[in-house]
Amino acid sequence: MIPSPLQTATRRLFLQGTGYGFGAAALSSLVRGESVDALADPVTKLGLHHAATAKRIIYIHLVGSPSHLDLFDYKPELQKRNGQLCPDEFFDTTKLAFIREQPNLLGTPREDKFAFRKCGTSGIELSNLLPHLQGVADELCLIKTLHTDQFNHAPSQMFLLTGFERFGRPSIGSWVSYGLGSENQNLPAFVVLITGQVLGAGNSAFGSGFLPTIHQGIEFRSKGDPLLYLSNPKGVSGEERKLVVDTVNDLNQAALDDVGDPEIATRISQYEMAYRMQTSVPELMDIASEPKRIHEMYGTQPGKTSFANNCLLARRLVERGVRFVQLFDQGWDHHGAVFDNLPNKTRQVDKPIAALIKDLKERGLLDETLVIWSAEFGRTPMAQGTTGDGAKRSKAGRDHHKDAYSVWMAGGGSKAGHAHGATDELGYAIARDPVHVHDFNATILHLLGIDHERLTFRYQGRQFRLTDVHGKIVKGVLA
Repeated sequence: MIPSPLQTATRRLFLQGTGYGFGAAALSSLVRGESVDALADPVTKLGLHHAATAKRIIYIHLVGSPSHLDLFDYKPELQKRNGQLCPDEFFDTTKLAFIREQPNLLGTPREDKFAFRKCGTSGIELSNLLPHLQGVADELCLIKTLHTDQFNHAPSQMFLLTGFERFGRPSIGSWVSYGLGSENQNLPAFVVLITGQVLGAGNSAFGSGFLPTIHQGIEFRSKGDPLLYLSNPKGVSGEERKLVVDTVNDLNQAALDDVGDPEIATRISQYEMAYRMQTSVPELMDIASEPKRIHEMYGTQPGKTSFANNCLLARRLVERGVRFVQLFDQGWDHHGAVFDNLPNKTRQVDKPIAALIKDLKERGLLDETLVIWSAEFGRTPMAQGTTGDGAKRSKAGRDHHKDAYSVWMAGGGSKAGHAHGATDELGYAIARDPVHVHDFNATILHLLGIDHERLTFRYQGRQFRLTDVHGKIVKGVLA
């Protein structure tokens, strides 16, 4: 029989066929359990770019952005000039989200609960609104000069967490999953825990963008079924569920062999992962098994949804080899009544975050776990609304501020007991050692042993990376 010209072997057909063969081989390895993630971790497969100080990350993002001026960046001059008209040069050059008329300056109240004190042997200044965090101040690396390009929530969240202000780019957790994979075959590399909602960017804040969807952040719930559809339907046994998974994967394998779409390989691996998680996740989420001392330290209540429970779950996740755990907590957008609302929110997070740092250190995990406190931008030293005393002061809030704000890191090779950079006397602009969002992300990847310029993914004809064409390592925050 004379072969049709369409059947004749060509270089294109040869490469296409062998490419599918490699994909099938990788899949076979995955299903046999010889690799934690055959579709991922190009960095670990080829070798880390340099020695890592962190193996995993717990990334806490406070949705809405707390007032850093009232928590981390004490400004006596701003306090002294409270109620005075904002300087012309500030108002004329600032992009503000809601303030339209020239506002008054807003200083931190002089009451004891808002007072700052120097903490630990390092002398880092922290507000009394964070008494538990004050107790672990010597573990913190406080960056006072982060700045961003965006001043509204959704674009700012995406810019911080994906390196780009619009939808469609992979989040930092997805990049880490893509680069390093997971250390646990039975759990995802990237897990998300949420209290409230991620207002603004939504699930794009932990999306995989154009990376294979295996790198998408997987949301775990602290109450009820940890994952939707994790439990077998009523009347379906584990053996019957496995038979369904195997049959579906056989069909997916046939489709993969036919078209070679990497998303089909992702689907197969996720079915396998979901089946294994039916055993691993319930044990993980059972925080009731923790000793009483741990519950008292975190302020946890098993069976309820809370930020404290999520902090304890974060420790349990990294213990089991999850590479990137992201905690989102809603409720920090204080355009009004900031001095009433801020104490309420800090009470919810201060104790569990400090407990998380202590707990990681006690277990010997802090040296290799980078803990991050972040927000999408800062808050203005100018008041939104009325300033003054009593009832008038209680109405005042702070607008969005992109030009200077505070974040911190702990563990994972960050410089403990260190405050990096400084803002001016009113907390408006950076006075020394600025850190751009791209620099911050480049530094996080560096601590993981990744060169941010070399962790790339080709999409639509060009190489993309988390830091785009920007970013430099902030050496001053490295231990």
